[in-house]
Amino acid sequence: MIFSLQGVVQELTPTYAVVNINGVGYYVGISLMTSQKLILNKETFLFVQQIIREDAHLLFGFHSRLEKEMFNLLISVNGVGAVSALILLSTLSLDEIASAILSGNAALIQKAKGIGAKTAERIIVDLKDKVQKFSNAEENISSVTNNKIKEESLSALEVLGIPKRTSEKIADRILKQNPELSVEELVKQILKNI
Repeated sequence: MIFSLQGVVQELTPTYAVVNINGVGYYVGISLMTSQKLILNKETFLFVQQIIREDAHLLFGFHSRLEKEMFNLLISVNGVGAVSALILLSTLSLDEIASAILSGNAALIQKAKGIGAKTAERIIVDLKDKVQKFSNAEENISSVTNNKIKEESLSALEVLGIPKRTSEKIADRILKQNPELSVEELVKQILKNI
């Protein structure tokens, strides 16, 4: 069973990529979310789900483990195939899919091409208890990024002789108002507020 692939992106489209590993090109179905993270002719790492059917051996690649987990949950629902799952992952973010399932919003799930009312209802019924961890997944990722930026900023300020305790409260306040700041911008903002 192929679990992951690491190699150079030889071909890239919104729906598939070819990953070249030591001269062998692996054709991998991908979502738009994953496609946007890949760069042609650059090294990449993909989590892979291998599906073996009578007529084909298929590979599906994902930039994150969470996206792969959501894909596997979706294809576990009767009537949702791999292509439908990829279309849903291309149409909505993981958080939007999880929120739609948790709130029973079939109309949002039906925005994905090829998913009708019955299938949307089945996805909601089958996955309602399984998608809690995907809700706010993006928020968790951004808070980890914020912590890294905050830590680097506080270290830089300590080098300048400013105690960590003094700058930490200011950093928290600034990041709450503007979570997209870079380390340099955050350091400048903290220095203005001391």
